[in-house]
Amino acid sequence: QVQLIESGGGLVQAGNSLTLGCAVSGLTFTTYAMGWFRQAPGKEREFVAAIAKNGRNPYYAVTVKGRFTISRDNANNTIVLQMNSLKPGDTALYYCASEYGFYDTDWSLYEYWGQGNPVTVPS
Repeated sequence: QVQLIESGGGLVQAGNSLTLGCAVSGLTFTTYAMGWFRQAPGKEREFVAAIAKNGRNPYYAVTVKGRFTISRDNANNTIVLQMNSLKPGDTALYYCASEYGFYDTDWSLYEYWGQGNPVTVPS
């Protein structure tokens, strides 16, 4: 059974930082690219960041580039999204997801998903 268990969400003031984690089990982690997506109330799910299966070539949405950092630990089957300089516009439910092989920015191509982790940045 594949599981993606997320952690670390919460409420944080604008300008501050928050770290999201995702622990993966039930699949061969090193054969999957990993991504983070988010969905704000009333909006479509959108791409945030992704990282290749070997931990190289991180890719970011324009809206978070320079503020967010994605990383992975293949020894422990985990990924992390470090979020700095948070803005009210970052408020959303954040999901980690896995895609076999190479990553995409299209959420529909990802096979397995975490349960979603809320991040709230009050205005």
